[in-house]
This record gives sequence, structure tokens and C-alpha cells, in this order.
Amino acid sequence: MKRHRVLLMGFDVRSNLLSLEIMEDWAPEVRAMHLKNREHILAGLRLQFGEQGFEQKLANFVDLGVDPISVVAFHNVFFREVRQSFVMGAYYPALTGVCALGERVLNHLVRMLRDDYQGTPEYRTVASKDSFDDWRVVIEALERWGVLVPMAAEAFRKLKTVRHRSLHFRPELEGDVRPQALDAIKLFQRIVDAQFGVFGPWHIPNDAGLPLVRKDAEDQPFVRRVVVPNCAYVGPEHDLHPGPNGRWRVTDRADYPAEEIPDDEWVRRFKAAPHAGTQTGGQVQLATSA
Repeated sequence: MKRHRVLLMGFDVRSNLLSLEIMEDWAPEVRAMHLKNREHILAGLRLQFGEQGFEQKLANFVDLGVDPISVVAFHNVFFREVRQSFVMGAYYPALTGVCALGERVLNHLVRMLRDDYQGTPEYRTVASKDSFDDWRVVIEALERWGVLVPMAAEAFRKLKTVRHRSLHFRPELEGDVRPQALDAIKLFQRIVDAQFGVFGPWHIPNDAGLPLVRKDAEDQPFVRRVVVPNCAYVGPEHDLHPGPNGRWRVTDRADYPAEEIPDDEWVRRFKAAPHAGTQTGGQVQLATSA
């Protein structure tokens, strides 16, 4: 009766809001709201990154684009630091940082998941080491296990090439590093969006916009170890309420019938259920952050 719904996630869409073009046919109140939001974002960026050289910092921030919506894993904090370095104009630290982070993510994935694949030929190639600097071996193992989605595997291979030419000495790298750093960050953002996005291949397609884990995907090692820890386990009559410090309070029935229902039926019942904080009594409460 219950499904895992992703609630813990990281993202930053401010660059999209700053780049959004004001259309002539917008209602005056919509235009005013957008301009107010834009000024609020700009004030926050000035506070975060400082006034000195702000126009270039703003251009850097906008050029980065959206920090993709992703589950909380082993990339979020360090990738935020990479993006901040780029905004501040520290392009070489951003370039080398995102290359190191790509290697770190691959190491995390293979170390976390390899024991689930002990019966495979690839396990022997990654079983005995605590760290890996040969991206090819790790990418191929994760790919053959069905862990890496094709788009993420392709982006990792491209980032591997960037890593080699960035970290191995080349005098010509001392020129304008910004384009190379931006390209590398965009590659990693593609990895995050494809591999750690909240609407991954394990997702239940639905027109309610809910990031839900398919019942038949719950036991997949990547889903079980990376996605599920970011979820609340809820029935179709659950509800979300804003809580303190950016946390969600989740209310749900405690007396669902002991029956199995298919994913599409769960979605149908969710859409038919009364939500918006109207539930009372007979509930359990879960606290989680967004």
C-alpha cells in the first residue's frame, strides 16, 4: 500500500529565474512579482558573494545554469563549493575540484554497491581496493551492473578526459581556464541530473509531479542505498505540511489495509484523497527536510 516518496533533495534554480525574459503579455501583477523576486535573488547573491566585481560574479552564476534537483548523496556539498568557486572567479580550483569530485563519486558508488554484485565478473576487478583512480574500470563495472544510466556513463567518460588534460601538466592550461571549467561543471551537472535526479529510471510516471519509487525498483541496490534514505514511506492519503527550519512534517494514516496495489493505483488514490492538511486522527507523523 505504501511507496517511497523523495523529500530530501538539493537544488538551486535561481539562475533560471534571473534569465527569465519578461513577456509583454504578462499581467501587471505577475510582472511585479517577477521583478520583486529578481531583486530578492540579486540581493541574496550580493550578500553571498560580495559587491566587488559583482557583475562578473553574476555573469558566472547565470552561465552555470541550474544546479539540478537531486537526491542528497555524496556530491551535493562539495559540488556547491565547486559552483561557488566558479562564481567567485576561481576557475582553476573549480576545474580541478569538479574533476576530483567526479572521481570521488565513482569511488563512493563502487565501494557502496560492490558487495551487492559479488557474483559478477566485474566484482573481481573492484573488490580488493579502497580507492580507484582508473575511471575506466569503475565506470565499466557500474555500467555492467546496471547502476550508471547511459547518459551519466557517457558524461563520466568525457569528464575523465577533462580530468587527464587538466591535472597532468600542460603549459597552455595557464591561459583562460574559465571555458574549460564551465564545460567540466556542465558535464558534472549532466551526471547529477541523469544519475541522482529525483525523477530517475526508478520513478513512477505520474501527472501529479510526485517523485515516487516504483515498487519493483525498491530492492535495486542503487535505489535502496542512495534514493530510499531520502524518502518518506507513505500511503496515498499522506499529506505534507511546512515545518520549522525548512523541514516537512508528513502526516499519514496508521491503518491502511494490508493489501498490495499497483503503482498506478497508488497514484490514482493519491489524486482522489483529501489533502492540504485536512487529515485528523488515526495518523502517524514523520519529520523530514526538503
